[in-house]
Amino acid sequence: MPSGPEIIITLKILVSVVTVLFVASLIAIFTKRRTLHGRINTAFFILTMTTVLGFELLLRLGTNVAESFSPEAREALRIHLMFAVPAAVILPLMFISGWKRYKKVHTALGGIFAFLWLGTFITGVFFLPHSG
Repeated sequence: MPSGPEIIITLKILVSVVTVLFVASLIAIFTKRRTLHGRINTAFFILTMTTVLGFELLLRLGTNVAESFSPEAREALRIHLMFAVPAAVILPLMFISGWKRYKKVHTALGGIFAFLWLGTFITGVFFLPHSG
């Protein structure tokens, strides 16, 4: 079973990778390449939700994984989750509204999601401690 620091470094890598996809998706929509925007968002959605579910399963089913986090890491993770959890709730709604071409809803959710993702990225990459 992985330790707390191993989980956090993996989380940092995954958040960084999907953030690159998120930025690429924004570039695609601003350059009016809707099909590319949709394809990138599909990859972003799958990777992000897989990460969220995998992380949740690891914490819930892992015997002593939660105890392997330092108090500092637990507090940083709590703050990170204040951004990541609402983003994970909004993401399926945003994905569906984009797929169904509900532009106003999709754009509004996109603004909220962008704010939450920025918080997720900053707290996940820069504030979560990954040393033992």
